[in-house]
Amino acid sequence: MKFLKKNGFFILAMAFVAVLFLFPSVKLKLKDLFFPIAAIENAITLNDEDYDIQLKGINVPNTNLKDLKGKKLVMLNFWGTWCPPCREEWPTIEKLYQARKDKIDFVLIAMQDKEEDVIAFMKKNNYTAPVYIAESPVTNHVLPKVFPTTFLLDKNGRILLKEEGAKDWNSKSTNEFIDNVTQ
Repeated sequence: MKFLKKNGFFILAMAFVAVLFLFPSVKLKLKDLFFPIAAIENAITLNDEDYDIQLKGINVPNTNLKDLKGKKLVMLNFWGTWCPPCREEWPTIEKLYQARKDKIDFVLIAMQDKEEDVIAFMKKNNYTAPVYIAESPVTNHVLPKVFPTTFLLDKNGRILLKEEGAKDWNSKSTNEFIDNVTQ
């Protein structure tokens, strides 16, 4: 009993850390709860060169990212079918797409992937969000260092949000943030 009294906090802390590592979805929920989207990313704005990415449409027509600038918010997501965190966040991206496609242009770029693998992944999961493969180089300003990496860009190319790693994109805080920046 003395041992439990003396080390109770330590045991609880270790159990909490173990749960975070064993169940990534718990970590995502806690992150959203305690660290909601708070502020706009230091007013970094992408330039025309950053926007000049020729995109081959997988389930949508081909386009260039620069054709979307100035219209709506852009959710620019770099992902891969080979990436477990990418696959983990896809259901929430699809839900956000279904709810917000009128306010946001979704640009989900499959990286380091074969076109047939992307098509099979989309078909297997009944995903309809717009998916592309980049056919031209991506500048270092947006080229991801980890997967997934997601940018939420305003009409002028200003980075409102940059998220590295999986996120619940259909969370209450994300939806509130989108409502605030689209008013």
